Amino acid sequence: EDVAIPLPVRDVTGANLADEVSETARTVFELENEIPLRAELLRIGAREHVLVLVFHHIASDGWSTAPLWRDLATAYTARQAGEAPQWTPLPVQYADYTLWQRDVLGEPVIEPQLAYWREALAGLPERIELPTDRPHPAEASYRGEQFAFGWDARLHSGLVDLARACGASVFMVVHAGLTAVLTRLGAGTDVPIGTSIAGRTDQALDDLVGFFVNTLVLRVDTGGDPTFRDLVARVRDRSLDAYAHQDVPFERLVEALNPARSLAYHPLFQTMLAWQNNAVADLTLPGLTVAEEPVRTGTSRADLVFFVGENPGAGIRGTAEYNSDVFDRASVEAILARLRTLLTAVVADPDTRIGAVDLLTDAEHDRLAPAPATPLPAETAAELFAAQVA
Repeated sequence: EDVAIPLPVRDVTGANLADEVSETARTVFELENEIPLRAELLRIGAREHVLVLVFHHIASDGWSTAPLWRDLATAYTARQAGEAPQWTPLPVQYADYTLWQRDVLGEPVIEPQLAYWREALAGLPERIELPTDRPHPAEASYRGEQFAFGWDARLHSGLVDLARACGASVFMVVHAGLTAVLTRLGAGTDVPIGTSIAGRTDQALDDLVGFFVNTLVLRVDTGGDPTFRDLVARVRDRSLDAYAHQDVPFERLVEALNPARSLAYHPLFQTMLAWQNNAVADLTLPGLTVAEEPVRTGTSRADLVFFVGENPGAGIRGTAEYNSDVFDRASVEAILARLRTLLTAVVADPDTRIGAVDLLTDAEHDRLAPAPATPLPAETAAELFAAQVA
């Protein structure tokens, strides 16, 4: 069915652009009356505009960005030439995927996967202790903030080499590092971390715009103070098992496991690590200079969410998203600083036990270093006193 999408145009100033974009992004969809896509064109000046596209999560995911931009470029190029866009036929439609998923979720097919998750997550801690600045409110507000971070090309190269030596991926090495840091900061030795997986298990789905992503719970045991190399092996084994049982939707998993519920925090995990390996969208439109504009939604889906990806030749890029009800930015920055410190150390010596890694940053070492010794006077205290009262 063809649907016309309204495109209102609104004048804004550059100074309030971020707030205007955030306001549009945060406006709630009324799915009973709206399609799950909203568009708005913000006009900053005669030759500068911002196109805001907002998707409800049932309609799109991160992977969808590349095919969406490709289709937008195809349509724009054709319309510029006064022609109708010519679409390449897709091998399947999203409706085909939903029918397949309905079949998969039938009890005979999904039960073996559910059995795996029941065993893998048996006795999972209700929540882990994180170094928060404030206690959780009785009911989560989902207010959050975010900021960008990065690691240099030298550390990235070391992570690549370490991953290769361990028969793992860079994501698994970073995951092991985060797990070790959380353990050292008081989370305990049973550490569940959520991660997203593309869910596009067939190449025919790669060019579709839709919601395919699923959330997995990767539970890692850091007990016994393992070497970092051994911890990477634990993460690798648990990750590969989880990938082999990825068809159970997270909502179905929560329903099946029925963990203790709280309005204060996310079920099954409170920390997420998402690896950003989606295809990079080609932001090319004829006659236009196009750039992606960051959007601040003011929300966070969990207490800590780290989006991390490789930037070939330039290191690791990432975004930290955090629950601002319980964390200050400085505390999240400190966690990331300790993660970077740990990864730098284990790249140099992966057989170091995780409990032996010095997590203090260079700046913290400088602050703790004793002040240079000051020469003491030759006189005794009594002589100095007598000199003062003379």
